[in-house]
Amino acid sequence: MLALPPPPPPPPLATRKQVKQVSPHQIVLTKQHSQEPEAPNYASTKSIRPPPPPPLRRPPFQRTNPIIWFAAVLCLIFSLVLILFGVATLIIFLGIKPRNPTFDIPNANLNSVYFDSPEYLNGDFTLLANITNPNRKIDVRFESLDVELFFSDRIISTQSIQPFTQRRRESRLESLHFISSLVFLPKDLGVNLKGQVQGNKVKYNVRGTFKVRVTVGLFHLSYWLHSRCQIEMTGPPTGVLVARKCITKR
Repeated sequence: MLALPPPPPPPPLATRKQVKQVSPHQIVLTKQHSQEPEAPNYASTKSIRPPPPPPLRRPPFQRTNPIIWFAAVLCLIFSLVLILFGVATLIIFLGIKPRNPTFDIPNANLNSVYFDSPEYLNGDFTLLANITNPNRKIDVRFESLDVELFFSDRIISTQSIQPFTQRRRESRLESLHFISSLVFLPKDLGVNLKGQVQGNKVKYNVRGTFKVRVTVGLFHLSYWLHSRCQIEMTGPPTGVLVARKCITKR
């Protein structure tokens, strides 16, 4: 029979000491210990930076519509023309100081006044109109001239004067013949006019409306003038001018 081999030698003492039995209580404590959360790392949190913003994008380039440019240029030119015109007008008025032409009646004749019936007037009246340009540096042109004859506030005749041009400091005399034929007058005005004829003091009103054009170099200015005259005549058939008062204004 073969002999059995000898048993292996026992491990050293140091190895025995290292292998220890761990109690269940120690295992539980170790596991609980390992489950505790770790302390936050403030140093690492402070070092984190937010991501940079995305880069800004430029809007795409758009060309202005040529129509808009054209309209802007027209507006600019129109504004400059208005400014130049205003400055030129101011210089003219300050340097030349234009004055309004005047209208006057130096002479008049009342030839007849009679009634076909109590309310229909017939009359013959002549006046001499004096139109004067008092300006020393500019000429004026009368483009429209209308003269109306009134008794009280009722028109009884009208006449027109042909357009003409007046040079500076010039006067023009115009003879105007007014014929009234069957002109209706209210009864109270008819009675008033008959009383004035009998009293040898007839009062008429003359109103003139004129369109005047002034030219200074390249600039033209047109405006309307209104003349009002109150005249007093002796009775017909040889009625003459006794008194007058004329005012001309715009």
